[in-house]
Amino acid sequence: MRLPDTFLAYGARGPEWQAFLDRLPAMVADLLGEWELTADGEPTHGYAALVLPVRTSSGRPAALKVGWPHEEAEHEHLALQHWHGRGAVQLLRADPRRRALLLERLHREDLGDMWDVEACEVVGALYARLHVPAVPQLRTLTSYAGQWAAELIDLPRDAPLPRRLVEQAAALSRDLSRDEASTGRMIHADLHYANVLAGDREPWLAIDPKPLNGDPHYEVAPMLWNRWDELVDAPRSLRDGIRLRFHTLVDVAELDEHRARDWVVVRMMVNALWSLQEEPDPDYLTQCIAIAKAVQD
Repeated sequence: MRLPDTFLAYGARGPEWQAFLDRLPAMVADLLGEWELTADGEPTHGYAALVLPVRTSSGRPAALKVGWPHEEAEHEHLALQHWHGRGAVQLLRADPRRRALLLERLHREDLGDMWDVEACEVVGALYARLHVPAVPQLRTLTSYAGQWAAELIDLPRDAPLPRRLVEQAAALSRDLSRDEASTGRMIHADLHYANVLAGDREPWLAIDPKPLNGDPHYEVAPMLWNRWDELVDAPRSLRDGIRLRFHTLVDVAELDEHRARDWVVVRMMVNALWSLQEEPDPDYLTQCIAIAKAVQD
């Protein structure tokens, strides 16, 4: 099997990535043999995983996913196992050590071509199905929020972000990290238009969770920052477009508007913080600020 050139290009990320790519073809070959799978198409990939269409020994179409070993995806198999296909892709088999998952085959169609507000209605309906009691192995959202509070407050005062928003996000992070309601439910943490695919068993199913033991209100932000160009180019104002998505998600999922707003502010300022720690992008920082302001103006 030849890896896609666009996936091979990820070797430029560093020696650990290159080593992973070097051993990946043999790993896939081993999994095909051990799990009695037959390749059934060309491999595709996302940001951190290869996906190969396969058929099982019984002829069932499936997908073999093998991912780069990173913290966010460590418990993906646990979340999928716990959901049992309710609102999410069905897990057929897993090898956590090799970050290998055998999944039901879904279609390539995602929510990217659907009107964004209609897509928000689909995702808002999925929230209730996915936010089941958390399994004990998951990392807690509160442990991250406490760390974010400290990092935000330590940002230099001359950082290219409104100090009011930075201090607000730091205070919210601190308060939410101490709030019992910030844990208890399993959350996807990266649910957006491209992470919902069409299926045969159900019309739409979530994929690629980065599961945490957390607060359902944390989920909203990715639906606001994805498909950003459409918001910028729309005839309505940017603020109105962001707020329309936000309120659609909140209303369909019956979330608390104020708590969802607080988590959006935190997530956008944390995203900006990460950008400043890596390669600051003025346009991206502007986007983070615009979303944080829009949900509370």
